[in-house]
Amino acid sequence: MTTPPPANPGLADPTYAAFAWRRFRRILGWMAIVAAVFIVLAILVLQHVYGPMGWVAILAVIGGAGGSIMLTAVLMGLVFLSSGSGHDEAVKEIE
Repeated sequence: MTTPPPANPGLADPTYAAFAWRRFRRILGWMAIVAAVFIVLAILVLQHVYGPMGWVAILAVIGGAGGSIMLTAVLMGLVFLSSGSGHDEAVKEIE
């Protein structure tokens, strides 16, 4: 006896999975652009306020600000991926 297919295959469907992951990568691409613009602006403002910055301070801004923005983008993107692919509804069906 085989099990019936799920009502919403989500990422089990290769076509939909390709679409969902492409959307996820597009979100991350846009957020990488936003992070890069913010980092450049942050460095310019810090240099205007504090004067020339050393390379360690510049790397700290890139890692701190860029890392925070990209981590947030990845986590929110995964939330959108989970919700949009039907994984959230699948969990409700199991309960």
